Amino acid sequence: MGAPPVPAPSRLPAVVLSPVVAPVSKVRDMTPAASDLRRTLGVGDAVVIGLGSMIGAGIFAALAPAARAAGSGLLFGLAVAAVVAYCNATSSARLAARYPASGGTYVYGRERLGEFWGHLAGWSFVVGKTASCAAMALTVGAYVWPGQAHAVAVAAVVALTAVNYGGVQKSAWATRLIVAVVLAVLASVVVVSLTSGRSAAGHLDVGASEGVGGVLQAGGLLFFAFAGYARIATLGEEVRDPARTIPRAIPLALGITLVVYVCVAVAVLSVLGSAELGRATAPLADAVRAAGVPGLAPVVRVGAAVAALGSLLALILGVSRTTLAMARDRHLPRALAAVHPRYRVPHRAELAVGAAVAVLAATVDVRGAVGFSSFGVLAYYAVANASAWTLDSAPASRVVPGVGLVGCLLLAFALPVTSVAVGAGVLVLGAVVYGVRVRVRGRRLRRRTGAS
Repeated sequence: MGAPPVPAPSRLPAVVLSPVVAPVSKVRDMTPAASDLRRTLGVGDAVVIGLGSMIGAGIFAALAPAARAAGSGLLFGLAVAAVVAYCNATSSARLAARYPASGGTYVYGRERLGEFWGHLAGWSFVVGKTASCAAMALTVGAYVWPGQAHAVAVAAVVALTAVNYGGVQKSAWATRLIVAVVLAVLASVVVVSLTSGRSAAGHLDVGASEGVGGVLQAGGLLFFAFAGYARIATLGEEVRDPARTIPRAIPLALGITLVVYVCVAVAVLSVLGSAELGRATAPLADAVRAAGVPGLAPVVRVGAAVAALGSLLALILGVSRTTLAMARDRHLPRALAAVHPRYRVPHRAELAVGAAVAVLAATVDVRGAVGFSSFGVLAYYAVANASAWTLDSAPASRVVPGVGLVGCLLLAFALPVTSVAVGAGVLVLGAVVYGVRVRVRGRRLRRRTGAS
């Protein structure tokens, strides 16, 4: 029957969490002889991958809808998103040190809360982020060649899937270049905006805030731009000394990203004001034009395209690793758990994810799916915080995951109604898929038992 479940005096009641509590023995042996993936990433590599995920297209696009929701309370919304992201990052880092396996919160939920919650976290991540991959690919196409956005999007997916196929170290080097370009563009936007005659401290007046509801909705929209540190945890089997590296890399990447976002938000808001920022279609490009440097706008557009490429690269990387972990446990077809003998990457999972994203990018305009992806990401991190809650029964140790769990739920349900409805529908579908799988597995087990 396998190893018995680990006693869990600090766990939440099992009846609340899941009817099936997965034993810790399901975590893969991480010794070199048993690990299928190659450990090549150090702290710097992991931080860069996290930055490539977070400092992406989100900062070029999320400021406008956040300003529409919160008015001048945009900065408060950014602060709320940062606090929730910090809690999530801390919980993820603790869990990653305990369970350094590919899959991130899928693994943590399975091990700490039960198989159902791990499945639901993995499902929301894979489905939501596959749509996000297509959205980022179309964003690249819209910036590079608007008239052929779908063709460019498919080409970008094929190229980045090939980069990931060649090994995680190649992906890390590509991400370094992308992050350097994007940071240079963002720095130029900040300097030009803050030194222009249009910059005014009055534009930062929080008196024009749209209230608590608007601030929370802005926080939920801006959280999408912070969510990339999960990519560090999903690469748990490809990081050297993960118990030490991941807990260091996650807060470092999050801290750098927060500083960058605050600087960009203050600079753009000081030039445009909340009302004009809320109406902007390309906020950063509009800001440099308003600052009197229209020649910088094309550079900003190139930076946005490069940032979208960075997000797409990291997204494909993360989704394929979660797909690998779910395939190992047969939540997805077992064939997707194969690892390339030379490159030591989950090549079938990467090809499957790349193919799915390419088909979506070629046939459907899913840029609007980013809203429901935010709901899925917040649900994913809610499971991470609930998992971290079970690590220690000491009240002080439960403050951060408790705040993170409540924050994720508040931000998720403060999102626009359409995003909540679609996101909740995706989670319900995932639960149905899990129920069908358990029923089929039970029938097969009964047949075997009867045959014997």
